[in-house]
Amino acid sequence: MSIRTATVASRVGLHARPASLFVQAAAATGLPVTIAVGDGDPVDARSILMVMGLGAQHGDRVTLTADGEGAEAALDSLVELVETDHDA
Repeated sequence: MSIRTATVASRVGLHARPASLFVQAAAATGLPVTIAVGDGDPVDARSILMVMGLGAQHGDRVTLTADGEGAEAALDSLVELVETDHDA
């Protein structure tokens, strides 16, 4: 299992457009991907309802995990997405 941490850069956090972009990218990996805020429980990163339900705000640290072939590269791209301000 691969693990990465990232800081939410979007000013609205992982809500609306940033959450949609993240969920689409997580689903496109074809891997089981989870996301958690701080030390909270991880949720399925491929579910828009689960991701928005986290309430991840600007500046929050999130932990991403993935398992399977290509997990390292998949998480690298997801970290880049989370750490980009999509509201700018």
